[in-house]
Amino acid sequence: MLADMKYRTLGKIGYEVSEVALGTWQVGGRWGEPFDDKCAEEILNRAIDRGVNFVDTADVYGDGRSEAAVGRVVRSRNETIYVATKCGRQLNPHVAEAYTPEAMRGFVEKSLRNTGLERIDLVQLHCPPTEVYYRPEVFEVFDRLRDEGKIANLGVSVEKVEEALKAIEYDNVTTVQIIYNMYRHRPAERFFPAAVERNVGIIVRVPLASGLLSGKFSESSTFAEGDHRNFNREGAAFDRGETFGGVDFETGVKATRELQHKLGDDHPLAAMAIRWILMEQAVSTVIPGASSTGQVESNVAAAGLAPLSEQQMQAVREVYDKWIRKRVHERW
Repeated sequence: MLADMKYRTLGKIGYEVSEVALGTWQVGGRWGEPFDDKCAEEILNRAIDRGVNFVDTADVYGDGRSEAAVGRVVRSRNETIYVATKCGRQLNPHVAEAYTPEAMRGFVEKSLRNTGLERIDLVQLHCPPTEVYYRPEVFEVFDRLRDEGKIANLGVSVEKVEEALKAIEYDNVTTVQIIYNMYRHRPAERFFPAAVERNVGIIVRVPLASGLLSGKFSESSTFAEGDHRNFNREGAAFDRGETFGGVDFETGVKATRELQHKLGDDHPLAAMAIRWILMEQAVSTVIPGASSTGQVESNVAAAGLAPLSEQQMQAVREVYDKWIRKRVHERW
């Protein structure tokens, strides 16, 4: 562990994980571009060099190539690196009925082959339909996979606060991955206290609202055809909340412009957005993505920023209440 990286306990699992970790949705290149194995390995190695010891991937990222890149790098390093992956989104159609114990077992075994690891530290259901949270048999199969030594822990990745609250009723759910950022406040109000009470680890994804909180976009910004920020703004491919945190793009740009003005330019907005999340002590780790080693450096540096002042925290609340709350708060 590097002295300048801070670590937090990942709930009842007990792993000490870096406050800023690495999400690998776009680790092999920018969204909409072909997967680049060399780029992925450079990003992963740089992250580990900078003290990151928790990496989140999924079997659908690059159709397994992200898992493979993570596995290659982790196997080549001497440090203890915790690997989390996700399963379920390969189901076609992606419906509750398709979530069977047999299918989940097949996905886990495929992820083991992809990564080349003997055991996966954390396997998460990948944003399943809400009805799946009412199917105990889907959760029970992971106990058997754990007993067989194929996984160490089960977690879930959710779209909605209500799904998170239902998921942690299962004793074997050790972590919840959820969207929480300057434009998505509700998890802290309703879910975080319940997670702390049950000692469930909280993994925060989409911390920059798909780049919206980088402050680099304008109303005229465009995205590649294969980039979800182009084709999923209305939820055409998957839950709308995954794209810009569910905020419509034009509103988000205006809100971000005001947010930048209120917060000032002492630090990049993206870094302050990550540091804002870490102000919440219930959060175990944040998993921003990166499509370059430079982005890794920026993300990691955010953990070293001084805490936001009460004035800055109030500025975030004011922008949220003015621009975002009525459009987003009760939906997720």
